[in-house]
Amino acid sequence: MKFRADKTDIKRYVEEGWWEASKGLAEFVRENAQRNPSGIAYRTSESQISWNEYFHAAMGLAEQIKRETTKGGRILVWLPDCPDIHICYLACEMAGVVTVGVGWKAGLQELKYLSEVTGASILLSKQNNPLGKLDDISEYLNLNSLSLEDIFSNHIVDGEGPNLEGSIGPSDLWFLNSTSGTTGLPKCVMQTQNRWFYFHKKAVEFGQLTEKDIWMSVVPAPFGFGLWTAHVTPTLLGIPCLLQERFNALEAAKEIEKHQVSVLCAVSSQFVMILDASSNIDLSSLKVIFTGGEAISPTRAQELEEKSGCRVLNFYGSNETGTLSGTTVHDPSNKRYTSGGKVIPEMQVRLYDSTTGERISDIGKGQPACKGPALSLGYWEDDDANKQLMTEDGWFMMGDLVEIDSQGWLKVTGRVSDFIIRGGKNISAVAIEREVELHPKVALVAVVPKPNKKLGETAAAYVQLHVGQSLSLHELQNFLRKQGVSIEWWPETLNVLESLPLSSGGKVAKGELKELIKSEERNQ
Repeated sequence: MKFRADKTDIKRYVEEGWWEASKGLAEFVRENAQRNPSGIAYRTSESQISWNEYFHAAMGLAEQIKRETTKGGRILVWLPDCPDIHICYLACEMAGVVTVGVGWKAGLQELKYLSEVTGASILLSKQNNPLGKLDDISEYLNLNSLSLEDIFSNHIVDGEGPNLEGSIGPSDLWFLNSTSGTTGLPKCVMQTQNRWFYFHKKAVEFGQLTEKDIWMSVVPAPFGFGLWTAHVTPTLLGIPCLLQERFNALEAAKEIEKHQVSVLCAVSSQFVMILDASSNIDLSSLKVIFTGGEAISPTRAQELEEKSGCRVLNFYGSNETGTLSGTTVHDPSNKRYTSGGKVIPEMQVRLYDSTTGERISDIGKGQPACKGPALSLGYWEDDDANKQLMTEDGWFMMGDLVEIDSQGWLKVTGRVSDFIIRGGKNISAVAIEREVELHPKVALVAVVPKPNKKLGETAAAYVQLHVGQSLSLHELQNFLRKQGVSIEWWPETLNVLESLPLSSGGKVAKGELKELIKSEERNQ
């Protein structure tokens, strides 16, 4: 397992201008604080923080972190999407400590798994959180805890703080975040700053971004889309970023109008909800919306563009690979709505036969793979998963089936991996099945995606019960709640069948269940 990008790659990508040789986010924030100390770095509907306050708050927290752990250690950062979460991420970087980003909706099981698999020593969170008291949770996890309230009430924000020479370098392991795995357990993706610096450059190019933009990101910060849209790009541009602790479509629309937001970052289901909530709100300040994570509705994208005058753009890729392709403000609307854009040359996109694993023509249909400056370092301490993710010569595989035409336009046509894409987040169907099958009434379970107008997809559970038993959705969800299962993993539809359909190989025939859902949709 490597904790730093390959030396050859570093040299090449620095020379090509995609990566930084030594400069990390902390240095960019310091420059923003020196150049524009009172300028707004982050803003919510209730508070705001300047670049100077952001930098010095992170410096003070970094001092505390250095006293509590050692360089190269891991800290679980579990916070809602507010300025505090970015202060903590920056402080960990300054202290030379790897951040383990955890979604605010995580359940106890996910927290425990992430703490164990990463070897984290500290849980950094609020004293009161969705699962109870911080002290009780940290005791359950067998971790030391740092309370945000205690830290920010005690530290000095105008001191010099630690020397930035101890910060994590741009090509070093900087951040671990979870992604769903087809084996059912979350996997931790090893992030460097440089991969997101590259991604930022493509966003600036494709969206024609400038230092005059006003930014809003309503995507959870710990995950790939949230990292570059809330933690990286606003800092590199030196512009204010609006956040929401809890997504609210109406309030987001009001904030766009109030602060004249020009760039919105949201998964497709979120921008649709914002559009639906904005009938009496002016969105004309928007010039670009970056979306992704799920299929774009051409009709709704067109409605939003006609209402606001913006361009709806998306990148195609994953938390592991970064971007393989993307749409630009200059692309025709039919391509922006229905494709993942043109493949990016420096990402060296290839196609493979999804059945045999053999490389095929790079024009046509197949399973895509890539190798370039947007790649992560792979999975943390998971050799088997890394072997599935990467080819022997270092190309990272996607879990989709795509078609690439002779001009380089990429279109997703299907999926190899067993995921539900709920609100832009990949959730393993296998992971949900393993939780549902623990219910004492359940004999057999299969989970498949069900189309949803707002979220893209939700989890539909088909169960075969033990003889003489009955089970309601409410009863199942209460069971999962008591088990500490994250809410996002709860099935939102439950179908009880006398027996589940089986394939010739003896496996549950999920294709038949998906056809049942399609039939139900047609009959509604």
